[in-house]
Amino acid sequence: MEITERILAQAWQRAAAGHALLRGVGMPPVVFSDEELEEWAEEAERARVVGLCLLLGGDGTVRGVHVPSREVFVSRDVEQVLYLIAEAAVRQRGGGVVEVADLLDRIDPVWGRRFRGGGLDDAGTVEPCGRDPLDGLAWIVPRWREQDPYTTLAFFRGAPGRTVDAERLALLYGADPEQVAVGTRLKDLQAVDSGRAHWDRQWESCCFGQAGGWTYLLYHDTPRRGFAGKEAQAELGIVGGVWLSAVSGKAVYTFDYLRGGCRVDDGLGVVELSGYGSGFAPYLRGGELDFLNRALRRAELDHPEVSDPFELCFHALEVSLGLCLPRQDFAEGEVRAAYWAGVGE
Repeated sequence: MEITERILAQAWQRAAAGHALLRGVGMPPVVFSDEELEEWAEEAERARVVGLCLLLGGDGTVRGVHVPSREVFVSRDVEQVLYLIAEAAVRQRGGGVVEVADLLDRIDPVWGRRFRGGGLDDAGTVEPCGRDPLDGLAWIVPRWREQDPYTTLAFFRGAPGRTVDAERLALLYGADPEQVAVGTRLKDLQAVDSGRAHWDRQWESCCFGQAGGWTYLLYHDTPRRGFAGKEAQAELGIVGGVWLSAVSGKAVYTFDYLRGGCRVDDGLGVVELSGYGSGFAPYLRGGELDFLNRALRRAELDHPEVSDPFELCFHALEVSLGLCLPRQDFAEGEVRAAYWAGVGE
């Protein structure tokens, strides 16, 4: 059934009348063009208004934007849209994710389960995490946000049954062949080298290895002659990758995900990570990155003791994609490392 403004308004009126918690909650504003939606969002932010606006397309698609979080969803299902309106209304009451879930339970148990699942459908019960969120990947967040130990955290995955060789990957990007061959460790670079401490040259180095089914390469800047084109990466069997980059001076943190040689981004290009409000979904709901919304909601429910949105985001990346870094190896300097070949000599 194609969604029209009249159909949506009547459906919401029936839904709100049937639940005491929704009585008095009106339909969100409805607009009919991207320009109108952007004007509404800008005005709402200037006026510090918290709320939802719906863009109704000519094909019956409903796009919603929640201000100030700029949370976005797209749906052609009336029931989904009603749920999202109710979710937004309940969140405006305040409270954490557990309280919001409980209130949605009172309206409709299906909606409560859906909120806990973080998606647009009833995904059923999700098993709790059961582990320390700061052990796998999130442990690096406080340091990484200040570009320590490296600006870029890059992860590479091979085709099924094939592991990307960490040494060959490092050499491909320009690591010193001699240091790679002798198995140089981070603690070796951190020792005094030719009368000059490692901190003088750390921007010319990289770390590499394997963890969680991924091969990782951490670095600040790659050397100009270092080249890792598509053909070279294909020879290593690389079919997917994740790049997390931090520019602390500008407070810019980005996430770039390639799968099967194609960028997964909902048409946005490289996605900028940012702090998000508890209970909100930072990525397009129902889009290509919706799996991260689901993982974030699970992380919020499993780890209420973690308040840093970046730590929650990194834990969600670990749970959903398997990304991790060996905390102990970094702490003890045992991770493989090298300087870029010919740089700083």
